[in-house]
Amino acid sequence: MALLVDLFINIKQSIMKKAVILFVTFCTTLAVNAQIETPQPSPVAKTTQVVGLTDVTLEYSRPAKRGRTIFGDLITYGKLWRTGANKNSIVTFSDDVTVGTKELKAGSYAIFTTPGESVWEINFYTDTENWGTPKSWDASKVAAVVKVNPTKITESVESLTLAVNDLNDNGANLDIIWANTKVSIPFTVPTEKTVMKAIDNVMAGPSSNDYYAAAVYYLNSDKDINKAKEWIDKAIELAEKPAYYQYRRQSLIYAKAGDKKGAIKAAKISLEGAKEANNNDYIRMNTASLKEWGAM
Repeated sequence: MALLVDLFINIKQSIMKKAVILFVTFCTTLAVNAQIETPQPSPVAKTTQVVGLTDVTLEYSRPAKRGRTIFGDLITYGKLWRTGANKNSIVTFSDDVTVGTKELKAGSYAIFTTPGESVWEINFYTDTENWGTPKSWDASKVAAVVKVNPTKITESVESLTLAVNDLNDNGANLDIIWANTKVSIPFTVPTEKTVMKAIDNVMAGPSSNDYYAAAVYYLNSDKDINKAKEWIDKAIELAEKPAYYQYRRQSLIYAKAGDKKGAIKAAKISLEGAKEANNNDYIRMNTASLKEWGAM
């Protein structure tokens, strides 16, 4: 009987030990996996503004004033600043733009500024992957430098704000606003150039490529082959230097329209062009067609 009692006690103790181990493991796992999300002191902002026909996107972190004196104290005059917190602030232009007198190619730029009491220097830096300011400043990565005068504003802005304001069809201001300071960086966008080019293209009528695309579609879709023939001839006529692949399509359209003589002529031109370009596929296809049409 005593043996049975001892056995029962041992089993009970073993079960309790395992239960305790499982409980501790569960609590440890829960503590490891549990994550408490709290607000960031400098939250990230991303905004996109269309200026004319150009997308301008800003990505930056927004530190708060919190009763501190910002410029001339927290942000030292005469010292390079990331223009925000955490990773450097970034502006992205979808088209080439002009900042000051300097053209910036479409793309992304880090915004580094050197604040001053009377003048700010703004650098558009091609390396956007910096946490703060670059460890080693590379002047060759400065795409543009602009100097502007800051203005004092009456209402104190609590959180750093980057914005695109004062829009018109051909430009806007990139504003940096914080505390009682506002800095406006004017830039222009190529709206007029883009629109005028579009107008000229439309008013001039379809291009060689437009006629070519329409002819190929009609050929492949078994539509009016005579219309396809008219369009491929127009494509060849308008092209400054027709390509061998265009002549290849012309030969196929002519053959389908029953004009074997025209098809052979176009195929021969395409074959010569393919040989010059060393394009074996088009050499093979043209040779096969010319044999099929009795020209070889």
